[in-house]
Amino acid sequence: MTACASPARRRLLVQSALLLPLLALPGCATTLGSYGVEEGVRRLLTLSSQRAFARLTEPGGFYDDQLTRLTLPDTGGNDVLGALLRTNAVRSRVAMALNDVAVDAAERATPVVLDSIRSMSVTDAIAILRGGPTAATDLLQRQVGGALVEAMFPEFSTGLRSDALEILTAVAGARTGIDYMALARTGAEQAGQAIFRAIGREESAIRADPRSTRDPALIALLAGSALVR
Repeated sequence: MTACASPARRRLLVQSALLLPLLALPGCATTLGSYGVEEGVRRLLTLSSQRAFARLTEPGGFYDDQLTRLTLPDTGGNDVLGALLRTNAVRSRVAMALNDVAVDAAERATPVVLDSIRSMSVTDAIAILRGGPTAATDLLQRQVGGALVEAMFPEFSTGLRSDALEILTAVAGARTGIDYMALARTGAEQAGQAIFRAIGREESAIRADPRSTRDPALIALLAGSALVR
């Protein structure tokens, strides 16, 4: 994704990347038929991810949502920079920069999540479909959580050095020491958790009202017709 791409074009590209794997799944426009329960879990996760990333890649997609907002970790020490970082005004500005970087990092997360869904092993698909409202998302997080953080870390490492550093140096008046690598790691980990919370929220909504998807396969699976065969 190039830096010069407009926000609208970036969102279109991300959403297209999420939609294509869903359309490629078998039985997209048909009834359940030979459609497997294991593939149904993947379908549920693909749609949940599509909806979650569509929200997260909007401007302010992380910051404007209490469920996904990233927060600036506490900074210790008695130095000037540490004291400034503990003020609400500075913390708010840096937190907004952190969340802006998360939007770009979510683009890196897209192929990682989709590839993992397509290839993931679902050893007990029926139990997952019968499980709690985020059972499928929980499985996805266990299988891909670490890889997701590693995929987003470079974006945080680069983005914070350009965005947060500009803010901090403007306030402090000089480039003072701060562990950007630790901050980038924290940001990537927080973003990973936020992404799974967002996916889980969408999974819960789909489970609660599968008919709203207008997807015959998901409706049949979540209504229970596939679970009693």
